[in-house]
Amino acid sequence: MRMAVFGTGYLGATHAACMAELGHEVLGVDVDVKKIARLRAGEVPFYEPGLTELLQRNIENGRLAFTTSYEEAAEFGDVHFLGVGTPQRRGDYGADLKYVHAVIDTLAPLLTRPALIAGKSTVPVGTAAALADRVQQLAPAGADVELAWNPEFLREGFAIKDTLEPDRIVIGARPGGRAEGILRDIYASAVQAGTPFLVMDYATAELVKVSANAFLATKISFINAMAEVCEAVGGDVTLLADAIGYDNRIGRKFLNAGLGFGGGCLPKDIRAFMARAGELGADQALTFLREVDSINMRRRSRMVELATAASGGSLLGKNIAVLGAAFKPDSDDVRDSPALNVAGQMQLKGGNVSVYDPKAMDNARKVFPTLEYADAVTTACENADIVLVLTEWREFRDLDPDVLDGVVRNKVIADGRNCLNAPKWVQAGWRYRALGRSAS
Repeated sequence: MRMAVFGTGYLGATHAACMAELGHEVLGVDVDVKKIARLRAGEVPFYEPGLTELLQRNIENGRLAFTTSYEEAAEFGDVHFLGVGTPQRRGDYGADLKYVHAVIDTLAPLLTRPALIAGKSTVPVGTAAALADRVQQLAPAGADVELAWNPEFLREGFAIKDTLEPDRIVIGARPGGRAEGILRDIYASAVQAGTPFLVMDYATAELVKVSANAFLATKISFINAMAEVCEAVGGDVTLLADAIGYDNRIGRKFLNAGLGFGGGCLPKDIRAFMARAGELGADQALTFLREVDSINMRRRSRMVELATAASGGSLLGKNIAVLGAAFKPDSDDVRDSPALNVAGQMQLKGGNVSVYDPKAMDNARKVFPTLEYADAVTTACENADIVLVLTEWREFRDLDPDVLDGVVRNKVIADGRNCLNAPKWVQAGWRYRALGRSAS
């Protein structure tokens, strides 16, 4: 099938390359000339494991190309995926839909033959219905241009698998149209492999995405709230999480206490969900998300407090090694990164902060140019009074304490993700501190 994917950021570039991998002919579209030039050259403008190879392979075999021309895309594609960003509006919690509207307002007037527009961006409930009406008004082909909503459920670090082998495929569409059949054909390999293919109305499809994110955020903040209680009574939140995780109604996933969530999705999506509920007069239904957000943000200041206490009560003049800058491992995304937030707070308290991350250094420098950056773990830890692990990269999880002997000034480590083997560090002579666990 011939398709265009509008927006070549994390979602769009990944979706375009994966659709080409499935055998479709794909044209990625973006107004950013420099980004398109890099993609044409086979360069991915962000880090996602395996994506560069996937992109280059499908450019070389002729199934994937990129353009800045909407006219070219309209002529080329029978299906048009919408994968642009929906950031938080400046000054409030709501989602900014200007990029979504810009694509529809530019593309629809160019559609002179039957086509399907399939939205993948995360949008407030009610957006798809409004866009469908707008398309009908603007497209010369009129009712022959349908709109469906096909939300994405990508996890950074696992985006290729989540696209090619999804847990479920959700389609929001008006009854009686061609959208369901077209999208079944597009995702035929996943459907044949047994992936649930769920067809519903627009509003429910939009709610599936934001509800899933709200639930995951709530689960993370729940265990972090329990970590606060454990700290108060001397309990161990990791043992608590293991114990309740054996209940199959609860499960162990997303019960890892620590710094909490960040990135470009969960924080802004739950805030936009709250804002939209308020607009609909259903704000009381989501007031709990305010506490979810509050708990999540509180973990960052709590990490600074823990590090300060472990450093003798003051960070002034202390050398602080921060391992991690990305909001999660296997990503270079530093948007709303808890790790960078903590690093910045400690610098403001007078600490000399040196940061190392395997992939996110360039992005981190753009956000926090005043921090010091190291090119390796040992360089970051040189003469450190305390080492903080704030992103759970495997390189940090597997770190041998003996490697840092003679490198650091004081053998003190603060585990912001509860990802280290605590007994191993303690046996190696380190003072180990972690959120939600007793001091060792």
